[in-house]
Amino acid sequence: MLKTLLSEDYPRSRALSALLLLITLGLALAPFVFPGIRSLNTAATICIFVVLVASYDLLLGYTGIVSFAHTMFFGIGAYGVAIALKAMPGSWTAIALGAAAGLVVAVAIALVIGLLALRVQAIFFAMVTLAVASAFLILASQLSGLTGGEDGLTYQVPDLLGPTFRLFDHRVLGVRMDGRIVSYYLIFVAAAALVLAMLRVVNSPFGRILQAIRENQFRAEALGYQTAVYRTAATCLSASTAAVAGMLMALWQKYTGPDTTLSLSIMIDILLMVVIGGMGTIYGAVVGATIFVLAKNYLQVLMAAAATSLADLPLLANLVSPDRWLLWLGVLFILSVYFFPAGIVGRLRGKA
Repeated sequence: MLKTLLSEDYPRSRALSALLLLITLGLALAPFVFPGIRSLNTAATICIFVVLVASYDLLLGYTGIVSFAHTMFFGIGAYGVAIALKAMPGSWTAIALGAAAGLVVAVAIALVIGLLALRVQAIFFAMVTLAVASAFLILASQLSGLTGGEDGLTYQVPDLLGPTFRLFDHRVLGVRMDGRIVSYYLIFVAAAALVLAMLRVVNSPFGRILQAIRENQFRAEALGYQTAVYRTAATCLSASTAAVAGMLMALWQKYTGPDTTLSLSIMIDILLMVVIGGMGTIYGAVVGATIFVLAKNYLQVLMAAAATSLADLPLLANLVSPDRWLLWLGVLFILSVYFFPAGIVGRLRGKA
């Protein structure tokens, strides 16, 4: 059973196996082990970004394609659901129609980008994707009648996913089973299914060809593979998965705006997660997204506690002031890249 689920792509390291098991159990039991709105929101964000980072790693880590348009596909999926729910509040039909429209638009744009730009050199393709993503961000910000402009869209999700819904009248392990919990487990199950599907893809003959293209495109072409077709297919698959991640984000936040889905800072975050976790491995997306989201959400809190405990030492207290959390976040990333050049997963697998 486990062999089939993991597509025979085992962690190959006891330390990595333990880490992945800890993350999986932590996310599966998050509503009960870490009660509270903030911790639940952090766990849901981790699940969504695991999918988003894994989809980007299919491009960067497995195929060797550098793209800066990934947040555009993420935003397309989110806006598809958001616009539909704005027009038909609380409707499952709206979610289905918005999801279908988002997938079609994301794949169509990815196909056009792939056909027009994947034959050029890597740096030029990266610039093309950056230009397209920037144009889409501006478009979403200006079409206020459709996308809400800079203010974004707020909308009503189905009652089953809302906080007023009660699955049970009694609490389970002290936690009220409301629509927020249902929504979280919908995201968790969807994320787990998508990660397992991505494992199947990268370990299939299709995935092996993508890795061959990454290692030596000219040799792959000499063996008879149409690399442009495979690279375009990888781009479309990656875009559709990113769009699904955007849909999950839209359902969870009940708000979609340029800053939450299309921002260039999100693209930078995705790159950092891929590098920290390890390129060319789906497990790296799980580890990288978990560490990054936790650090981004709780590093400032930990620094505030440290500054309070060091109040008698003004110099140290000022150094660990929560106002400097971005500085220390950057330091942590630099150290992680220095000590884990192949990413955390690559380092742990090297010790297997």
